[in-house]
Amino acid sequence: MSRLGRVRTEAVAAARSFTRRRTAVFFTFFFPVILVVIFGALVRTQPTGGGLFAEPAGYYIPGYLAVVVLFTPLSRVGSEIARHRDGGRFEKLATTPLSRAEWLLAHTLVNVGIIGAASLLILGLVLAVTDATLILSPALAVLPVFVAVAVALFCGLGAVLGALADSQDGVIAASNTVALPLLFLSETFVTPSLLPAWFRPAVAASPLTYFARGTRAITFEGGAWTGDLLVLTALAAVFLAVGAYAVPRTE
Repeated sequence: MSRLGRVRTEAVAAARSFTRRRTAVFFTFFFPVILVVIFGALVRTQPTGGGLFAEPAGYYIPGYLAVVVLFTPLSRVGSEIARHRDGGRFEKLATTPLSRAEWLLAHTLVNVGIIGAASLLILGLVLAVTDATLILSPALAVLPVFVAVAVALFCGLGAVLGALADSQDGVIAASNTVALPLLFLSETFVTPSLLPAWFRPAVAASPLTYFARGTRAITFEGGAWTGDLLVLTALAAVFLAVGAYAVPRTE
């Protein structure tokens, strides 16, 4: 079997595994919807009120997208590695031509498809229930690229967490511990002006920051996004390489 065939076979199996887990489907698609409804439709933004949600609604589009772009690949890939390890499946895979990089690539492609669909749903809901509007420009065509690259990055990080954690519960705890600070300290829901001056340089250390800046430039500000995409792509390549190396081969 060719490399393409091996990746396609593993991806099909991973997609079927996802659709059989109703809880995974629920949290991937409906948990972000709940957040949009609560914070976008019920709490709403207050542009002149100060504090959280003090920016126009369009400012927070990257934050809503970041919920699935960040949480889903971290927990899904990490949990998949934990399940494979607990079931001894990596030992079986070691007897096949499928490499660790191919395994991670297949699961990354599945996550890109799933999270791409969830992101489209979230974006449509944000536009429907809030006052947010999109800047209509050719740059909108790059928005799916930002989503795909960010998902790939966090799939790599999820693989590392899955390899380090000793159980599925450990993966969930580790992914939440990593994801929650990143979500709120990466120019998504919390603006840099609300952070202490000494901490603001640390925001640039978060990969999610470049996703938020780039997507906000495309959807809300109309500014430059090329630099953010280049940084995000470089980081994604590094995290995928490290994640592929971290995927267990045998126990």
